[in-house]
Amino acid sequence: MARIVVKFGGTSVASVERIRQAARHVKREVEAGNQVAVVVSAMAGKTNELVGWVNEASKLHDAREYDAVVASGEQVTAGLMAIVLGEMGVPSRSFQGWQVPIRTDDAHGAARIEEIDPTELEKRFADGVVPVITGFQGISPSGRITTLGRGGSDTSAVAVAAAVKADRCDIYTDVDGVYTTDPRITPKARRMSRVSFEEMLEMASLGAKVLMIRAVEMAMAHGVRVTVRSSFDEPDAPQIAPDGTPGVPGTIVCNEDEIMEKQIVAGVTLARAESKITLRDVKDRPGVAAAIFGTLADESIVVDMIVQNVSEDGSTTDITFTVGDAEHDKAVKALQAASAAGRFEYRTLTGSKGGAKVSVVGVGMRNHAGVAASMFKALADKGINIQLITTSEIKTSVLIDDEYAELAVRALHTYYGLDKQDA
Repeated sequence: MARIVVKFGGTSVASVERIRQAARHVKREVEAGNQVAVVVSAMAGKTNELVGWVNEASKLHDAREYDAVVASGEQVTAGLMAIVLGEMGVPSRSFQGWQVPIRTDDAHGAARIEEIDPTELEKRFADGVVPVITGFQGISPSGRITTLGRGGSDTSAVAVAAAVKADRCDIYTDVDGVYTTDPRITPKARRMSRVSFEEMLEMASLGAKVLMIRAVEMAMAHGVRVTVRSSFDEPDAPQIAPDGTPGVPGTIVCNEDEIMEKQIVAGVTLARAESKITLRDVKDRPGVAAAIFGTLADESIVVDMIVQNVSEDGSTTDITFTVGDAEHDKAVKALQAASAAGRFEYRTLTGSKGGAKVSVVGVGMRNHAGVAASMFKALADKGINIQLITTSEIKTSVLIDDEYAELAVRALHTYYGLDKQDA
């Protein structure tokens, strides 16, 4: 008997019929003798609708009441899932986050989970009952409902799995696993049978939207094995792993030491709508970088790639970095205002929107020299110019013109053999 936490996203519970399909997956696991807990998102589109109502009621609303409203979407889904499971003969009951309880800090709208008491859930497991838990929410130290930010249901599921010491956490989505790149860009993309936490974390941060970053971070910290699989698969079909053997379908996200053969490059990711901003001839002195990026942090602007070039005499430096297109104008205004206030000096500020960040990721890059150089050659062979480069131990990213983005992804996918390998 295994203990499993299963999570269903918004598209998987978009209607009562979809909830019934998801419930059949739960019933299959229960009939196999497993202990199962379910975590659900709001039905597709409902959270946006609730947020719209809050903004319509008042632009300057109380964040605590915002959470009280938007958390109701998951409550509806949890109740419906418990009703459907009961109709199927599976004993279950719904739990709101505060009933578990899932304890968070008091950062309303972007709360972080601090503790989950598993006592009530353990009791339900012992009684043969499937607890259906609202994702995305918890309770603050002052007893108010909190929400975890968009995509927080993935984090809720992993946190519940860690609390009850589950054997695995199955994340059911509208895709059947993690692919070597976006199949919409290249049909040759392959589903990976396993991917390490570190690779998944990099891929999530670099544009892959299969799992939320916070959920992967939590899974890695607590050693929770996560499976990404499709709720659209037929629940009663034989359970076949990607290698063709009986097992769990989808992609397993796990520790690196569980992966027998580590590919040099596991995947290629693409993030669009990247803006490049350059400050030229910045007066170089201690603390200037802190002043520049502190200005952006004060405006909650997330900076991605950063490149700095110091002049030969060390008196000035050029600093180039990227932000999302949506943050470009806000970033430029903030930097201009900070410079006018004397926080730092520069000669010119230039910026451009519409770039694309293409990255190659793989834990095997740690032990292989020349991966970055080979990436640059593959792009050069296609006539693609590189504007910025950043690297880490297991990834290399480049900023290029958006018009070459898909060509770059296909070229790199082929260059590193991902078209042919059994991923």
